[in-house]
Amino acid sequence: MSDDMTPRASPPKDIVAPFPRKDVASDAINSDSDKDKDLEEARSPIFNSSDTLVDGEAKTDPYLVTWRGTDDPENPKNWPKSFKWKNTWAVSLFVFISPVSSAMIAPALQDLGKGLGMHSDIEVYLSLGIFILAYAVGPIFFGPASELYGRVRLLQVSNLWYLAWNLGCGFATTKSQFFAFRFLAGIGGSAPLAIGGGAISDMWSAEERGKAMGIYTLGPILGPVVGPIAGGFIAQYSTWRWVFWSTSAAALGIQIVGFFWLRESHPATLLRMRRDRLVKETSNEKLYVDVKVETLIYKLAHTFERPLKLFFTQPIVFCMAVYMAYLFGTTYLMFATFPEIWTVVYHEEPGIGGLNYLSIAIGSFIGLFFNLKVIDRIYKTLKARNSNIGKPEFRMPSLAVGSIISTIGLFWYGWSIGRVHWIMPNIGAAIFTAGTISCLQGMQTYIIDSYQTHAASAMAACAILRSLAGFGFPLFAPYMYKALGYGWGTSVLAFFSIGFGWMAPVVFWYYGPNLRAMSRYAAD
Repeated sequence: MSDDMTPRASPPKDIVAPFPRKDVASDAINSDSDKDKDLEEARSPIFNSSDTLVDGEAKTDPYLVTWRGTDDPENPKNWPKSFKWKNTWAVSLFVFISPVSSAMIAPALQDLGKGLGMHSDIEVYLSLGIFILAYAVGPIFFGPASELYGRVRLLQVSNLWYLAWNLGCGFATTKSQFFAFRFLAGIGGSAPLAIGGGAISDMWSAEERGKAMGIYTLGPILGPVVGPIAGGFIAQYSTWRWVFWSTSAAALGIQIVGFFWLRESHPATLLRMRRDRLVKETSNEKLYVDVKVETLIYKLAHTFERPLKLFFTQPIVFCMAVYMAYLFGTTYLMFATFPEIWTVVYHEEPGIGGLNYLSIAIGSFIGLFFNLKVIDRIYKTLKARNSNIGKPEFRMPSLAVGSIISTIGLFWYGWSIGRVHWIMPNIGAAIFTAGTISCLQGMQTYIIDSYQTHAASAMAACAILRSLAGFGFPLFAPYMYKALGYGWGTSVLAFFSIGFGWMAPVVFWYYGPNLRAMSRYAAD
């Protein structure tokens, strides 16, 4: 047979349906016909010119397995809205449980220390911080692994890993066992934070992503608040071990929800699954997907190298990472010292004292509302004045305002502890948190706007440093407050915010464009 007569496999038109037939009625009607069509096309020598890539360009390779145009119903971005929301809520639940665990033990730290024979404040506060330390390690592995094995497999396996080791924390009999189990649980708990945002972006277009990301970000915001409130009542009416047993039970419930609602959304993984199925059913080994196959070791090395390179060579990334780390560390310092303030200074019961964490939640929502309603308007106004051309530096007002607000909150919080009514430290904590949320959103959008293609690597560098700060700050908190008191101790943190946080927006407003122009990584 001549080359002209050699049968060629036309590119398959569909992806294997990633969601249950019971959830999508139209898919149930067409599944058999779609499957037969796929098999016929995989064997057919006829090239269908109507098949297009997602970007709309005509496909010229008959063996390339890809989407059937931009409206392919099997593309996660074209899933039915109801199914997208189920997947979004499932991912958000996985993201929620880890921050809950990170801070839930805070009200029970003293009981935990006595039960496991911890004799120093460092050991006691290490019980809280070592979980956050794992956040600096886990994403290095889980980010690239999700690109090779998909989102769902990593979310489910990591949650089971977290569940097992977190359960072990409740059965620990020595402090060494506890520290080891707590760190390993944090490794599993870091996975949803590393890959959850990617799962959301897989399903939703840029125009639709706002509400979905809003639900997704509720976990990291509410988790560290809900956890200590529940932990306070557990510490008051039960034992510290139930802090871990209850969160493990919640993780099991989330695992069950994920089993029914969570489906794979990573496009490259879906295409690989499609290709494998077609090869198995058609014996056509020439079919392939347009995704570079890399080993996990290669991806890990590449993923670890670029964030370090950006951190040490890019002034923008370095400064934003340092200030993010300061804010994150100060927040967890506040989480760690809250129980002592309310139970020792204000003589509240642990359960009632835990309710004071609501001030942090209120401040977080105020910060989010401020950014959504005010800062975006400032950006649009500055863009309109600049011939309708946006610049990353137009995000600096958010950082400037947030830095001033958070500094005021710190002074208010520190100097009101033990001197005035308990509502005043709560107000100070809320003001600090509102400013912190504004700062973090301003810095994140500035980095994304500045680096675009390399934004993930830049954010990874920031995430590693802020996790290290979240681990380290609570360790020196008791010594700082014993030496300086709450007023001057908190003022030291506030002075850093004045010297660094107030100056950075001004510097980048004037010199940011030049720094980006000199960078090989920054966007034009």
